[in-house]
Amino acid sequence: MNEPEIKKLFQERGAILDGHFQLTSGRHSDLYLQCAKVLQYPDVAEMLGEALVARVREENAGIPVRLDAVCSPALGGIVLGHVVARAFKARAIFAERESSTGQLKLRRGFSIQPGESVLAVEDVVTTGGSLKEIVQLVQSCKARLIGVAAVAERSASPISFGTTKTILLKLPLKDYVPPDCPLCKEGIPLVKPGSRPDK
Repeated sequence: MNEPEIKKLFQERGAILDGHFQLTSGRHSDLYLQCAKVLQYPDVAEMLGEALVARVREENAGIPVRLDAVCSPALGGIVLGHVVARAFKARAIFAERESSTGQLKLRRGFSIQPGESVLAVEDVVTTGGSLKEIVQLVQSCKARLIGVAAVAERSASPISFGTTKTILLKLPLKDYVPPDCPLCKEGIPLVKPGSRPDK
């Protein structure tokens, strides 16, 4: 699947939303990418996962990509991480935020062993905060990070993770700090569509 096809798929499924949104970072935007509206369809999720796997293999041409695990941040990355792990015949694990610290941690008996090969997978990258935490988590386990991958990146400028980054759809969105948000000044109601509770 190429980028125009993926964008069209998101548009057809109503996953590119117009309005006034508060992003996970706290910043505001006039567009929101609701990947869950696409990934709720297993056949579409599998198609996007296979496209992501093909791109990861292509971008690592000449290097055998053998994975022990795919690690995703909960909640958004779980479905895609599972699909990608299945294609690589690897374990699908995810990290969850601890309520006391707010940090992503492996729970539910999940673990990453030293020397294992791990791919970090997310559905949508905005600030890159969750994926950066997964990268740090993998590195703290002394595992080998193969790279990071996501269906879409919606940040205004590309984000670096210090490793190979595979993105299927680049959709840079304008965002604003709340005091400078023109949508707030126009009185457009604010919507918080993300999965995290209010800060």
